[in-house]
Amino acid sequence: MDTKGEFVLRRLVIITVGKTHSGKTTFARALEKELQNSMVIDQDNHAEFINSYYKALQPTQGPNTLKHAIYKLVVHYAIEQTNYHLIICNTNRSRIDRSFLFEELFPKDDFIQIIVHFDIPYEVLQGRVTESQRSTNIFRGAYSNFVEVLQKQQTDSLKDDVMDPVEDEADHLFVITDNTQCESVILEILQIARQ
Repeated sequence: MDTKGEFVLRRLVIITVGKTHSGKTTFARALEKELQNSMVIDQDNHAEFINSYYKALQPTQGPNTLKHAIYKLVVHYAIEQTNYHLIICNTNRSRIDRSFLFEELFPKDDFIQIIVHFDIPYEVLQGRVTESQRSTNIFRGAYSNFVEVLQKQQTDSLKDDVMDPVEDEADHLFVITDNTQCESVILEILQIARQ
């Protein structure tokens, strides 16, 4: 309830977590079709936009601060100017980054927090990236294909802040180990939205 005693619905924020080609984008788009009044915000779209029109502006080393600035602008606009449920479709493998999202951008007072963790076996992902037909116009720096991206993500798995999500990070945690589970997770999220 708000200060006037009126019931205020909290929006959902669904954050995907997983390596490249684990099914995050496919899941996010399928959920967006089923979850009324929802929108996918995908950093790959921002990367492709920058590479198509503003490649010379992005830093060549270190964090892609231009991509992150565009992402934050879009997220802040969606939070402040719309009432959409938000589907944040990124890798989000860093616990620190997820904490920032939940504490600073999508606090519990305003959002029902949901994590969907794509814990797909590495061997399956290797097969997918080898046969990938996805555009590489999202790359920056030394990457030339998704095999290299996956190898880097696998190496990054050894870093201290890269860790699988745990139950206390969000209101709800779903773990997908096989993409056939996506439909049932979408149904559970729709049930949460109805409540």
